[in-house]
Amino acid sequence: MGASRRRLVRVDDQNFQGWVCSECAWVFKPSGPPAGESIEEMKTRYKERRDKEFASHLCEKYPRGTKNPS
Repeated sequence: MGASRRRLVRVDDQNFQGWVCSECAWVFKPSGPPAGESIEEMKTRYKERRDKEFASHLCEKYPRGTKNPS
């Protein structure tokens, strides 16, 4: 699976709100609140961390589960 095909996708539904990979089961899980002296700095640091973790993840390590046909 090529890294160029995958995209960072925002999911907002009843059961989950957050950032995921479009090609695998990777989910961005921040370890705590963003640090910074202002809201803008916190937003910037959050986005930088999210983007760095997304860029460095390997889709092969996060395979999607198979659906059980019923």
